[in-house]
Amino acid sequence: MDSVNITTGIETGIQHMSESMFVGLCHTLGTSQQVAMRRDVIDIQEMVRNKANGSNPNMMLYSGSRREGFRIKGSDTDVMFWFNNYKVIWDLSQTQFYNVHRQVLILSVSSESPPGFTLLQLLTPRANIRVFSALVTVNGGLYISSSKYREITCSAIMPNSTVHGPCGSGAIGPLEYDTAQCFACDFWPPSASSWIDRCHTWPQPQVVRDIVRSGCHFVAIGHKLGNHESNEWRISFSLAEQKLVYSMNHCQFLTYGLLKLFLKEVINNGLGDNEKLLCSYHMKTSVFWMIQQNTIHNWCPQNLLKCFWYCFKLILKWVYEGVCPNFFIPENNMFLSNIHGETQNRLFVRLFGFYEKGLASLLHSPSLSSHIINVLYNPRLSVCTDEHTLVSEIEFDKEIFWEMYTKKSLPSSDVYLIMNYVNTVGQVRVSPLTQYQVLMLQLLTAYLLHKAAFTIQNMYSSTTENKLMYIADRMSCQMLKLAAKFGCISYRLYIAMYYYKTLRYTEALSMIEMTKVNLAQSYVMYNWTVDTERYTEAVGGQSWSSKLRHAVALDITLNNRIIYINELMTEQMVSLQNHHNTLIIPPLVVLHMLEFLCYRHIDTMRAQTALNDLQVLVHNDQGLYVGVDSRDISWQILGICQQISGNLQAALYSYQQALRQYPWHKIQSATLMRIHELQ
Repeated sequence: MDSVNITTGIETGIQHMSESMFVGLCHTLGTSQQVAMRRDVIDIQEMVRNKANGSNPNMMLYSGSRREGFRIKGSDTDVMFWFNNYKVIWDLSQTQFYNVHRQVLILSVSSESPPGFTLLQLLTPRANIRVFSALVTVNGGLYISSSKYREITCSAIMPNSTVHGPCGSGAIGPLEYDTAQCFACDFWPPSASSWIDRCHTWPQPQVVRDIVRSGCHFVAIGHKLGNHESNEWRISFSLAEQKLVYSMNHCQFLTYGLLKLFLKEVINNGLGDNEKLLCSYHMKTSVFWMIQQNTIHNWCPQNLLKCFWYCFKLILKWVYEGVCPNFFIPENNMFLSNIHGETQNRLFVRLFGFYEKGLASLLHSPSLSSHIINVLYNPRLSVCTDEHTLVSEIEFDKEIFWEMYTKKSLPSSDVYLIMNYVNTVGQVRVSPLTQYQVLMLQLLTAYLLHKAAFTIQNMYSSTTENKLMYIADRMSCQMLKLAAKFGCISYRLYIAMYYYKTLRYTEALSMIEMTKVNLAQSYVMYNWTVDTERYTEAVGGQSWSSKLRHAVALDITLNNRIIYINELMTEQMVSLQNHHNTLIIPPLVVLHMLEFLCYRHIDTMRAQTALNDLQVLVHNDQGLYVGVDSRDISWQILGICQQISGNLQAALYSYQQALRQYPWHKIQSATLMRIHELQ
């Protein structure tokens, strides 16, 4: 009887720890609502981009942990690109589905490659210069060399990238990225047909059909032990994996996240890069296998640690046996090239040490240990796992506006493509659109409209035909007013900027004054800080659309290929030359700059007051209104305004301060040019 009580007590204790861990991971990794929102935002942005680029065959797919819904510090942004008019086929009979005069066909030849890898033979005489430059002869046929293609395309998307696996890698400020140039296939790989037969209980039949219909991709890296390593391509199931992760319940998703954190903070802690043999992909594979094999019948908060432990034991078994079967092509042993011999033994000993400690191993993790200790010290603690109570309305609002702000950008300064984007946003048909997708489309519309307005103004600013100029001006004004209607408070400053550029100083100042009043409200959220009480009183319970328009201020984003005001042309040109596409400026900096520039033509006393306000803001702000990543451009703008006013000594000081900031916008040479002008 005592042993039964002890066992029951242990199980109850583990269930309590599991619930505590579930709540902790919801705070760390996100609730199901937060994860769904992140996915919806990125899904709709990607859809708009790919649909609007219909005439441009370059397609894009966000992949990796950020696409799956994680926001773990240090995670890369992973993006795959491919040409939609290049199609890989598995056998020659599939040529019947394509127009060989319009599409470039590539044949997968896998007879001499390890499972999961293949050679790509060019079948048609047409191809772009990148493909032609990567061609090699193998067994008398022309094949696309993965190593050559990888080198050629490494910096095609992001200049100055370096080769990392099949990707071009680099960083924009603190954000690291991996971009992969690949090829796509509309058909499911024959070597993965057994996966379809295994899907009895998971995923659901409609998910299986969707995955199979979506085909696969080929990324530019060969098998280290293959006969043609430098020419082989790896079959990528990134899109299928994304759909599988989307089909997980939240406990399954958090188990995957728990394994990722355990790998990062415990298993790989203290190891050099060459010693980190396990990666996040192995963790994900273990969860896939565990769900499909139905070893655990109830993936729920009370069983979270049990689910984690089963997955960890599976990984331990794989390391012991030296075999990690790919989820789609089990014959592809993902340990074959690097986990064997002495390295395999060392890894097993390390993992077995954690296995012997049991769940106490989680105490080695800084971000996980507190959730276990909390229960150990409070064994009778009742834990509420209702996700709706875990994140407040205002915290969720902060995240949704941040997600949308960072995903709003769509690359283009071509007015026709911008308008194509606008039309695409208006025609998007997803059944049904989620509330997050509707809001994202609203923000995308505002962003695109202000870009279109200034692009049209740039196109017709030098025309001598008054009628054309009048029509262009009217269109631009209408677009900017619509953008302000859909966008946040700050979007009115684009109207003021346009009025200033077109010499309508009084109208610009009227818009500036209105925006100043709005920005001064205590309930306005800027830089994701806000007076919680005032915000809740003002907009609590309202729609996100209403909150965005009345209580949110976002930075002003200037596309460096579009001229907004002449005073910033030099900065935009230099930033663009250094491969930085935008200037991102705090709204109050833009407001005081425009106020100063307008009053110069109307009232010199008020111009000096506006300049003083700008100086006080830039000199004294502690990060509330001028963040670290916008200090370089803010000091630069202050210097420009001081130089225009004739205060050259103050301008010199401001330019010197601009050089001392983190060079986020890469405008140092513009600063040096302006210093040279002063001297």
